[in-house]
Amino acid sequence: MFARRHPYLFFLLTLVALVSVSVIILSYLLVKGLETSRLSDLIAEPGGGNVGIVEINGVIADSAETIRLLKHFREDDAIKAIVLRVESPGGVVGPSQEIYREVRKTVPTKKVVASMGAVAASGGYYVAAACDGIIANPGTITGSIGVIMGYTNFEKLLEKIGLSPVVIKSGEYKDMGSPTREMTPQEAETLQYFVDQTHRQFVQAIVKGRDMDLAHVESLADGRIYTGEEAMKNGLVDRMGNLEDAIEWAGHLGGIEGKIAPVYKREDTFSFLRYISESVINVLYSKTVGQTLQGGYIFKPES
Repeated sequence: MFARRHPYLFFLLTLVALVSVSVIILSYLLVKGLETSRLSDLIAEPGGGNVGIVEINGVIADSAETIRLLKHFREDDAIKAIVLRVESPGGVVGPSQEIYREVRKTVPTKKVVASMGAVAASGGYYVAAACDGIIANPGTITGSIGVIMGYTNFEKLLEKIGLSPVVIKSGEYKDMGSPTREMTPQEAETLQYFVDQTHRQFVQAIVKGRDMDLAHVESLADGRIYTGEEAMKNGLVDRMGNLEDAIEWAGHLGGIEGKIAPVYKREDTFSFLRYISESVINVLYSKTVGQTLQGGYIFKPES
């Protein structure tokens, strides 16, 4: 009915709606495309004094991106050295070992320096130990060389509320560490052996990566944390300094003379473009459906 009474207005509204939807789709694809962290987006000056920066932030739960970036810098002739920037309290053993191994594969080709930020402990120190050198701040929290497993036993609580867990398992140890019952002596022995074995791997990695005496590392590897200053006194760290100092050190180790240029993933470079894209989406989206889009989420205005 409206289309018949106001054909021109109806056509104009339809056209605006189609254009709006097209712009929204194109803007979304642009933002997603720019957010994609491709290795081809790395900025490096051919033949220049470039130092690649590999950042490890937060809990180490996955190693794929770090390994991919290390490999790229290792194979890029424009990159003369690498800095592994560690801001991590640790994480899962497997990914930490994978990163350690990739660093060890890199050091015969290019110098790698670890730069410790606020925290580089446990798995964070594990990956740093693979580097040619480690630089930390005096107040950096590091060390925590050890392995821990833990769980809470809810057996008494379940008894009070009348819940009886039922477990069907294929083997004696399949529910080992269950929070619904006490651990048997055999299970405790098995888990302790697992922890000890993993701890031994950690210690041996430090001995190899840092070229340190086994007995000395074992004396330090009781789980305690150290300040960066204490760690240097104990041989776990080589120098005091910040990220810029680490970049300069890595550049000199890599034979760079003159200006040293750090090379990061081009990820934050597109933040302004993302802001513009989302602003366009918000204007058009709010005009058409009365809602706004922020950070990928739709927010409805309060009525």
